[in-house]
Amino acid sequence: MHELSIAMSIIDIAAETSRTHDDARVIAVHLKIGRMSGVVIDALLSAFTIAKEDTVLANAKLMIEDLPVKVRCPKCQCERLADSIQCLCCSVCRTVSAEITQGDELDVVAVELEPLEIRQ
Repeated sequence: MHELSIAMSIIDIAAETSRTHDDARVIAVHLKIGRMSGVVIDALLSAFTIAKEDTVLANAKLMIEDLPVKVRCPKCQCERLADSIQCLCCSVCRTVSAEITQGDELDVVAVELEPLEIRQ
């Protein structure tokens, strides 16, 4: 299950972001995951829940934007949704495309932080 190693990497990224912002509390980590990334989102959510225990992300949420697959159609000369991940064809003219423009990414796009209360 490579989702556990992905979850741990996400935690490392968010924890480092927290450290560089005066150990602010991590509220959420925002991801963009393409349908062709090879990541099983439910498995990642479960792995994240387990891996975040006893870390600065213990109460953080994982916010995932599930991205459809888009291809650049050689016939239409524009970006279109692919019919499916099994058929990388233009959804309008059905021409096969080898150029994926979206749908294979796994990106941490934001780490939402909450500053710790100032001690006096």
